[in-house]
Amino acid sequence: MIRLYQFLLPLLISTSLFAQSQKRPLNASDYDRWQAVRSEKISDDGHWVAYQVDPQEGDGRLEVVSSNPVGTPTRYVFARGYMAQFTPDSKFLVMRLKVPLADTRKAKLKKKKPDEMPKDSLLALNLATGKTTKLPNVKSFSFGKEAGSWLAVLQTSQDEKEKVAAKTPAQSKSDTLTPTPVASTTTVATRKGPTKKIKGDNMTLLNLADGTRRTFRYVSNMVMSDNGKAVFYSKESANDSLKAGASAVPGVFLFNTDNGQVTLVDTSSTRKIYKGLAVDKAGQKLAWMASADSAGADVKVFSLYYKNRLPAAPAKGKRAKATAPESPFTIIADTTTAALPKGWSVNEFREPKFADDGSRLYFSTSPIPPKPTKDTLTPDDEKVKMDIWTWTDSRLQPMQQRRLKEEKERGFLAVYDLKSGKIIPLANREIPTVAFDPEITTRYVLGLSDLPYQMQSSWDPGHTDLYLIDTQTGDKKRIAHDVMASQPKLSPGGQYAYWFDEADSLWRAWDVAAGKHIDLTRGLPSKFFDEEHDTPSLPGSYGSAGWTTGDRYVWIYDRYDIWQIDPTGKEKPVNLTAGWGRKNNVRLRRAELDDDNTRGRLSIEKAIDPKAELFLTGIWESDKSTGILKSTNGLSALAPTVLKQSNHRYFGLSKAKNAPTMTFYRGNFQEPINLFLARSGGTDTTLANPKQLTRVNLQQDSIRWGSVELVKWTGTNGTKLEGLLYKPEGFDPTKKYPMLTYFYERNAETLNDYRAPSPSRSTINIPFCVSNGYLVFVPDIVYTVGQPGPDAYDCIVPGVLSLLDRGFVDRNRLGIQGQSWGGYQTAFIITRTNLFRAAEAGAPVANMTSAYGGIRGETGMVRQFQYEKTQSRIGGTLWEKPMNYIENSPLFYADRVETPLLIMSNDADGAVPHQQGIELFTGLRRLNKPVWMVVYNGEAHNLMGRHNAKDLSIRMYQFFDYYLKDAPEPVWMKDGRSAVEKDRGEMKYGVSDK
Repeated sequence: MIRLYQFLLPLLISTSLFAQSQKRPLNASDYDRWQAVRSEKISDDGHWVAYQVDPQEGDGRLEVVSSNPVGTPTRYVFARGYMAQFTPDSKFLVMRLKVPLADTRKAKLKKKKPDEMPKDSLLALNLATGKTTKLPNVKSFSFGKEAGSWLAVLQTSQDEKEKVAAKTPAQSKSDTLTPTPVASTTTVATRKGPTKKIKGDNMTLLNLADGTRRTFRYVSNMVMSDNGKAVFYSKESANDSLKAGASAVPGVFLFNTDNGQVTLVDTSSTRKIYKGLAVDKAGQKLAWMASADSAGADVKVFSLYYKNRLPAAPAKGKRAKATAPESPFTIIADTTTAALPKGWSVNEFREPKFADDGSRLYFSTSPIPPKPTKDTLTPDDEKVKMDIWTWTDSRLQPMQQRRLKEEKERGFLAVYDLKSGKIIPLANREIPTVAFDPEITTRYVLGLSDLPYQMQSSWDPGHTDLYLIDTQTGDKKRIAHDVMASQPKLSPGGQYAYWFDEADSLWRAWDVAAGKHIDLTRGLPSKFFDEEHDTPSLPGSYGSAGWTTGDRYVWIYDRYDIWQIDPTGKEKPVNLTAGWGRKNNVRLRRAELDDDNTRGRLSIEKAIDPKAELFLTGIWESDKSTGILKSTNGLSALAPTVLKQSNHRYFGLSKAKNAPTMTFYRGNFQEPINLFLARSGGTDTTLANPKQLTRVNLQQDSIRWGSVELVKWTGTNGTKLEGLLYKPEGFDPTKKYPMLTYFYERNAETLNDYRAPSPSRSTINIPFCVSNGYLVFVPDIVYTVGQPGPDAYDCIVPGVLSLLDRGFVDRNRLGIQGQSWGGYQTAFIITRTNLFRAAEAGAPVANMTSAYGGIRGETGMVRQFQYEKTQSRIGGTLWEKPMNYIENSPLFYADRVETPLLIMSNDADGAVPHQQGIELFTGLRRLNKPVWMVVYNGEAHNLMGRHNAKDLSIRMYQFFDYYLKDAPEPVWMKDGRSAVEKDRGEMKYGVSDK
């Protein structure tokens, strides 16, 4: 056996080395084909799973797989499929098919207008038979969320003849069916006047069950009821077509999917614009907005209409007729509505919405804007264009400009009680934000107002007042004044408002019935604020899982576990996970299996059924592994059962609505993220034998990849630190490797994250670097207040030195790179040490004194809050701590820099002013230091254009390779790029031959 082993060992080693030698490093051409699995859907019956497999650039595909555990699963594959949805009966899958990328690029090269560009198609798949139905030029589609077999599709009209103005037809007709008139509509009058361009799209109604189709032309809006019985749509065009059978009636219509009947709901002899269509779940109640389309009108005023299709209630003491007519439509709100302030009307930018129980109609109101004044006497070049900034402005002018559209379109929520016929304004100028959830009807809603603190938010953001608003009377009661409230919400039953009060580090609630505050977490032996918080601001919370049915308990997270708290105080708080998370240093969180729970509602959330299985996700802090856990009891303390745990990232746990079928994603640095399916018999899901549905990025097996490990060291100030070290495949500890150091706050927890090769939007791509022979070190940084630059130095440099001590890092080939906050720290660190031979800083702040009063272009906010309270961590004003601002600014120590520096500073950066990059570049240039700056015109903080990202990737790796690998100097580094060369479109990637 010894001899056999001695013979096999060299053979195995040589085989391994041969396999490795066959692999190649990543290159820029690999990016586009790298795939990602996303947008998974499970049919309600659990029998089918659909998902997209998309490359970074190019045509993807959509796959549909049966979840049958016996036999070979059925699989359908559709090129370019996306946005798939299963019908409620789980019999069909409807998706969009993207236009081939090549066709889109050809159209762009031909400079096609938007309406001339090729359009998506729609495809409906019969899951039982595999038969498909395809419709071209799709704009949108919908079907009943809860029932029904009809599909409504809006298709962009491609018939150029339809765009030709038509004469007025002698008589209006339906497109395919004769409309049934209803009460309270006016007769359509023949209109004369100038011809107009035809508006609207084609609407195709397709019965998936039997293939029946109906087509309606010139449709501008459509909506379908949740039960699939009613399709409510509008038309705006009066002069539709001369073609036989085409309708000339502008208005709103209803298609009944049960009998195929079209009902004309509203029209007028006066041309109208219709929008904001709404229908209740049952398809019986309709609402819409309409405005007169007056030629040349600068301001359009909308009114809100309502119709109940149920027969009108009989007078008291009288019998209802067997064939009673439908109730007429009514105008709910317009300029004459007494419930609205004078000069207000319906807001056209917020669509009305029925409550799920059909008792309410929510809509928005706003002041009618004044007619704009037009100066026709002054030439444009003589008109004064200026802003006035005043010290009493609640918001700075740049912020007002950034929010101009939002403010012009701002709506104030109101509710119409369908039973009483009353309109109750809920929001107003003093309380502009009122959130509601149409799925849950509660008497009270939650209002928020930051108006008293808007000026203060420039340096101390987050303050707000909370209000409880009565939907029956409109009464408003302030329940919290000047609080830093994280995640204020209402409980599902509306019995409590609750929030995390950052000032007191407590979860608080407002008992609606009792009218009093409740301190939910006071006295509990646990911390509910972020224990690792390290900015000069108040720490936030770990969040809440929500409320159980009947508002009986609220579940709140500490760092590791879930606490169940009785808001009445009758029962003692219970640690639902029995302290298992803290005992094992595992952060446990409830897995929200219902997609609706992830919508981020501001005011109300769905109730938790405590009797249902409680699935949890976990992060093991010691080794950064993750997993999926489960508890069978949601009402008392019980340690969870670990279903899955490994050195992977588990996420995206989902469950079918009516079956135990579940899916989840799994991956790590070496294993691409794939989708897994778990299905067991009965009702219990254990994830015991999950099936891997996807196998993406098989090309990775032929590429030199690498590995990652968790490393630890001690900072200069004695702080225990962690970080990640990425090593090339076939790593040899006896060799010396060049190393790049990249950082941004803390990243050790991402140990098991998959990192796809991709063009750089601003930072190095770790797998690309590792594949090409670099070590990559990603250290965590722990901060104090007032010295963010020195803190970064005290954490990063000792980490690099600790790796140098291990012998495999080449001391003379060290690079450092960071973006934004990391870019600032990169610039700062090279003023303190010559340890690094090359550095790249993306969007760096060079001068905190000038940046302090600068504007964040993306929001219009002044940057003061960032330095005093958040990431920059100075902890005081420029006047209180002038030396901290100077001592932490790289510009003031630029004369100490010896490290060649590449800067990216884009001229449309909305986070860090472009001027900051200019200050650093011109300072180093004046000092005759080797420095380059790339500026992508019109680009943001992180590059948005993929073509620009590809360009940056080439230049950044050329820069590092030149200094750290002795690669030839690229021409752009040696000669730059002149304005004349830019004007000619000349690009330089090659290397200098001199």
